[in-house]
Amino acid sequence: MSDTSGETPVKAVKASTRSDYQSELERKAVRKLDWTILPILTMFYLLSFLDRANIGNARVAGLQKHLHLTDHQYQICVTVLYVPYILAELPANLLLRKIGPKLLMPTLLTTWGVMVTLQGLVSSFGGLVVVRTLLGLVEGPMFPGIALYLSSLYTRKELSLRIALFFSAASLSGAFSGLLAAAIQKMDGIGGKPGWAWIFILEGLFTVVMGVVGFFVIPSSPRESKYLTEEEKDFIMERLERDRPYVQPDEKFSLKEVLRSFTSPHVIAVFVIFFMSGTTLYGLALFSPSIINQLGFSATKSQLLSVGPFAAGFFVSLIAAFWSDRYQARAVPAALLELLAVAGFAMYLKAKNKFVAYGALYLMVPGVYAPVPIITAWMSNNSEPHFRRATSIALGFIATNAGGILSTWRYPTKEGPRFRKTTIMNLTFAICVVVGCLLNMAYLSWRNKQKANPAHREKVLEKHGGDEKDDEKNHLETWVDLGDRHPDFKYTL
Repeated sequence: MSDTSGETPVKAVKASTRSDYQSELERKAVRKLDWTILPILTMFYLLSFLDRANIGNARVAGLQKHLHLTDHQYQICVTVLYVPYILAELPANLLLRKIGPKLLMPTLLTTWGVMVTLQGLVSSFGGLVVVRTLLGLVEGPMFPGIALYLSSLYTRKELSLRIALFFSAASLSGAFSGLLAAAIQKMDGIGGKPGWAWIFILEGLFTVVMGVVGFFVIPSSPRESKYLTEEEKDFIMERLERDRPYVQPDEKFSLKEVLRSFTSPHVIAVFVIFFMSGTTLYGLALFSPSIINQLGFSATKSQLLSVGPFAAGFFVSLIAAFWSDRYQARAVPAALLELLAVAGFAMYLKAKNKFVAYGALYLMVPGVYAPVPIITAWMSNNSEPHFRRATSIALGFIATNAGGILSTWRYPTKEGPRFRKTTIMNLTFAICVVVGCLLNMAYLSWRNKQKANPAHREKVLEKHGGDEKDDEKNHLETWVDLGDRHPDFKYTL
């Protein structure tokens, strides 16, 4: 029988050996990135979410009563964090490459650890407002910054699971927050401080320590990693360039790319999805202990009962993100997960006793938390080049935190424990997220089909000097200019 491959057996063996070697090298290099970068980033985000949301635990532990805050004043204290938080997200993402993750991220973490600690020393409404405002300013850049940073280390098909690994810290922090608060509030009276103050002080001091550690372990790029060999560094950079042919490490800031993100239909669609998702997510993050407390459980038991739903959210997030990366699907898994939230809010709305209402949280929390890393990866996957991607990711979290502001004002104490109007709003938003994901998928599918049309390809490339395949320089310039609008760029669905 003849060899139809055109290769001699010796050449075929050599090619196979080289392919096996490359596969093993890729596996080892990626695993080194996973083990040396993801744990510290996960800890950073766990502390970020813990330090932002622990005011809910402090409230149950007596903060509001001790500082003589009205419900309206408490809501102001929660809300003021989000205004500077939102304002800081986009500028910080655009500056991340210039300053470098190695410097920016640990500096932010250390500074906000100090702010959290100071929350335990306040004695008035005004003092708490000031500290919460400063906390929002330094916390805002962390989540979009980590998402953008990871997109410069991993290929598009690997991103959802990696984002889920650090974002799962948000649901994990919800579990830890309850356990820690239940233990720490027993320090009431030690050093003349109430239990709620110790929640802030101890968690803030630990954050400062982790921020200092971050200066020594976070590389700004794979080239700066202390754990990769030179060969592994070269291979990581090569695979990133294959995944994104428009990657330019020295790319200069472009206002045009920022504006293109603002005018991309799929970015706008995900912006709306993030706003509704953020409203439901922060509502549960900030008010779960209060919701459980108002169902009729004691303060300490409420802290402990808040652990279970968030632990469930942690595991569901990881499993869903793994499935999303494996099958390169974003819209369908996000929509299916959001259906859990739909069922949970509907169940909570109709529950006749407190145990059924509490059980609904086991659907609500995973259904709200688990879609977020998948949708974040979706936004990153479909926005190129760098500054357009940086803007799109930041816009997503601006929307999420704007939703956080809305959720803050939707849980008035007098409406508890059922919060009927708020639950109806959350149910409506969850349904809209499902519909939004499917509509955006349909739009991106149409765009992919449009790009596959030879006439469309010729028309687009004609505006950029014709078909660039025979001119390497023109090819790169066209990719950089068009980014995700390039005919050869396939949107992830």
